[in-house]
Amino acid sequence: MEKVSVNMVKTKSPVYFIDEKDIKEIVKKSNPTKRIGDINIPELEKKLNQLPAVDSANVYLNLNGNLNLDIKQRVPAFRLNKNEKDFYVDEKGTEFPISKNYSFPCMLVTGDVKKEEYRKVAELVNKIDHDDFSKKYFIGIKKENGSYNLLTSQGNYKVEIGDLDNIDLKVKGFKAFVEKFLIFQNAEKYSKVSVKYDNQIVTTLNPNFEENDSIISVGKKELAKLPVINQKKEEAEKKINITPLKKEDKPAVKKTESKPKEKPKIATSEKNKVAEKPKTSVKKEMASPKKETKKPSETKKSNPAKKPETKPKAKVKVE
Repeated sequence: MEKVSVNMVKTKSPVYFIDEKDIKEIVKKSNPTKRIGDINIPELEKKLNQLPAVDSANVYLNLNGNLNLDIKQRVPAFRLNKNEKDFYVDEKGTEFPISKNYSFPCMLVTGDVKKEEYRKVAELVNKIDHDDFSKKYFIGIKKENGSYNLLTSQGNYKVEIGDLDNIDLKVKGFKAFVEKFLIFQNAEKYSKVSVKYDNQIVTTLNPNFEENDSIISVGKKELAKLPVINQKKEEAEKKINITPLKKEDKPAVKKTESKPKEKPKIATSEKNKVAEKPKTSVKKEMASPKKETKKPSETKKSNPAKKPETKPKAKVKVE
């Protein structure tokens, strides 16, 4: 078709999932009469946009009557191997299948990566691709047990980054570890370097590295001591523990507590008895005031030696 012009829009990285020949073949199938005026442009544009490798398609007629097609292809951000299936994911987080005729060179990601994490993984890959240090060391990403790990090109160790937050800080921490420490060590010495903790770098020794045998054996001996220490602690706690009181012992405790309250009830002399019943005598005095006034002299004669009986309270007590 001479009047059909296909423009493959340039992208930041050249991709070749489809070419001009493939687009013209689709146009030909959608126009059996081979007349430009008979083409249903909206329908053709919809078909092109439904192609998995096409990011956007724009179909239009110019003033000369030529049919123009602007095609922009998807650029993979990474290749994901998930549930034993391979497919590409672009920077927008859109999945699209791999091609039998063309393979795009990009970072391989494995593991159970959620769709809502696609964009953050794409950002991580983009940062690695644009940093000389990261691009040199990191060749893949693996997610296991909910944690992300960066696979390295040197040694058999992996760099654990945890979640996808604060990536710049975590990569800087690993870079400092490499430049100040790892550069003087054998890369085979470690199986994992973790930078997922704030301001901390935690390393795991490789058990298959011969130089680690002595260090690992010492560590095992120290760990073997821990159960003994725990047993001693448990024995000490058992000795310190006091057996709980039985129900029969509780009344005895209550009796000892109630003794101080019974002390005021004990009367040892006549004076204490007089002091205990002032209120009851006052009530009698109020009830019979005439009787109290008639017998002042009798009380004096009967007990002349007792001074307290001369007072009003003593009189009432005698009655």
